[in-house]
Amino acid sequence: MNIDVHSHFYPSQYIEELKRGGGYAYIEFNEYGSMIIKYEGDYNVVVKPHIDVLERIKVMDKYGIDMQILTLTTPGVEREPVDRGVKLAKIVNDSFSEIVERYPDRFRALAILPLQSPDIAVEEFRRAILDLGLNGAIIFSNINGKPLDSKDFWPLYSEAEKLGFPLFIHPTSPVNLKFMEDYRIVPMFGFPVDTSLAVLRLILSGVIEKFPSLKIVVAHLGGVLPYIIGRIDTCVQAYPEAKKVIGKPASAYLKNMYFDSICYNNDILRFSCDFLGADKIMLGTDFPHQITDIENAVWRVKQLGIGELEERMILGDNAIKVFKIN
Repeated sequence: MNIDVHSHFYPSQYIEELKRGGGYAYIEFNEYGSMIIKYEGDYNVVVKPHIDVLERIKVMDKYGIDMQILTLTTPGVEREPVDRGVKLAKIVNDSFSEIVERYPDRFRALAILPLQSPDIAVEEFRRAILDLGLNGAIIFSNINGKPLDSKDFWPLYSEAEKLGFPLFIHPTSPVNLKFMEDYRIVPMFGFPVDTSLAVLRLILSGVIEKFPSLKIVVAHLGGVLPYIIGRIDTCVQAYPEAKKVIGKPASAYLKNMYFDSICYNNDILRFSCDFLGADKIMLGTDFPHQITDIENAVWRVKQLGIGELEERMILGDNAIKVFKIN
């Protein structure tokens, strides 16, 4: 079974709420008549598979995707006022649960959480897992500029570890946004960099050591971390400030995480498979964004030249284990 662990969907009720205006994320239409969801630093062009399940299934069938894990994409809900963020989170999570119930052979979903209020976010995480049957949660690489290693979010990590469901770290508007607003540098470069910063801080702060059974999934094949982890390990060894709360090289914690396969390059995917291990990588497409790799995602895995067991791990077996897919 080929399971895409990184895809995005906008429930109709969520779209209707954005159309009413008054929030951080808002809707405009471009010169071609396409709906755009805008927010500080970037925007998303809404295409039919973002909002139409049946159209989505057609594309999945065309490219050999048996199941997708649905998530809400940037900017999430945590940049909204608390009441609005909680309302949007419940709308999205309830809608995802309904889609999964209607199409149990094609979809699973991750909750969106109102992390501007960490206590409410934990309650919503529990509701999403225990009442709605979702398979984890997506969290963004910074929460209104606050790093993920902040102790405000530790109760969520504790709850996710206790329940045994993963947190999927996805990029959002980078903390150093000022120099990335031109040329659409935000999704091009800022997203993987902000993801990498978030994960590195989780490692160096001791969060990963404190919650050793917490399942973390990192978007976009780990951002830039797999390629600079040798430098990071050297710096951790050299700088007392870097190793004051961790007892192992940073690479040891990184290799205990999971990653989607999105990198758009066969050689990089092959390197990452060798370095991280086939048991840590899962198929991803970023569908249906403008830069989706759904046309090539399954093919990229099949051309790696790895064994059949490892290929099955990446294409679906790892996802079944990590996300507890029945």
